[in-house]
Amino acid sequence: MEKIVVSLGGSVILSDEAGAHFFKELVDLLKKLSKKYKIYIVIGGGKTARKYIKLGRELNLDEETLDELGIDITRINAKLFTEIIGISNKKVPFTTDEAKNIKNPIVVMGGTTLGHSTDMVGAELAEKTHAIRYVIATNVDGIYDKDPNKYSDAKQLREVSIKQLIDEYGTDWKSAGANVVVDGPALKIIERGKILTFVVNGKRLDQLEKAIDNQSFDGTKIKI
Repeated sequence: MEKIVVSLGGSVILSDEAGAHFFKELVDLLKKLSKKYKIYIVIGGGKTARKYIKLGRELNLDEETLDELGIDITRINAKLFTEIIGISNKKVPFTTDEAKNIKNPIVVMGGTTLGHSTDMVGAELAEKTHAIRYVIATNVDGIYDKDPNKYSDAKQLREVSIKQLIDEYGTDWKSAGANVVVDGPALKIIERGKILTFVVNGKRLDQLEKAIDNQSFDGTKIKI
């Protein structure tokens, strides 16, 4: 069975609009698609993680501790999500190697180690499982030329090359809690593994389904 990796941002599942009904619809969608694909889900920390990190930074905690806080939140989010799905793993894996070997139709995990976001975890998992697609589900309609939450004239990029993204953002890890569409370490793995990557608004479940199923979708395709 072909494999798909989805990086599901905390900004999607923990948004103000994402109540129980949204969770149920998302789970139903993933269960339906799991009959066609083996699906790996990597859950982000979202605003909850960023709140902890912001407070910790104000209290002069070091970056390593802030990173650990963020990872812990992703794992709590993953635990909630995997319990809702039912046909997925009950124990949240600590590594991508552990996740790779789980036999459930849907596998859910959070963050792993320091120095990168869950986007990089997803990219690493896609590379290790030889996934045919990597879908990054965020809270905006793909990648823009500037932050669409701040600038009304931001333009959506339907396609963008991995080289262009690396030239603009680099491949280094910036800091714990950084709110970027795709972080540097993830870009490095996407380029190395030549991983077909789509960026889509995970709150729009119809578009998320199309991206997972390789249909035309409203979002961004990262060209390798």
